[in-house]
Amino acid sequence: MQIKLIQLQKHGDERGALVALEENKNIPFPIKRVYYLFGTKENVRRGFHAHKKLKQVAIAVRGSCRFLLDDGKEKIDLLLDNAAQGLLIESFMWREMYDFSEDCVLMVLADDFYDESDYVRSYEEFIQISSL
Repeated sequence: MQIKLIQLQKHGDERGALVALEENKNIPFPIKRVYYLFGTKENVRRGFHAHKKLKQVAIAVRGSCRFLLDDGKEKIDLLLDNAAQGLLIESFMWREMYDFSEDCVLMVLADDFYDESDYVRSYEEFIQISSL
């Protein structure tokens, strides 16, 4: 499994830093939805799903969290802790997020609007479908 971390260009000086996110430029798809997670307790795991079609880029804009990514054949665990780096999550990739720092703000950019029918929420179903 190949995981793609997108290096986002950081601009800044003594006043601070800025990262611009632009669809079809540094974000490899049209952006239709943006959401963010914050205030997640340290021992909580989130995610536990895959998307049939949806693609996402996750950015830890503050703090850090860990991702467990699973394509049905291989699992990769990684730390997301750089506000100038985005994790591209392709469609049909099981994801779990955990080990959130107390100050973590995790922003997610998606290529489509929320659609419950796009979710695979059962790991057993995910494994079944991914082995076809």
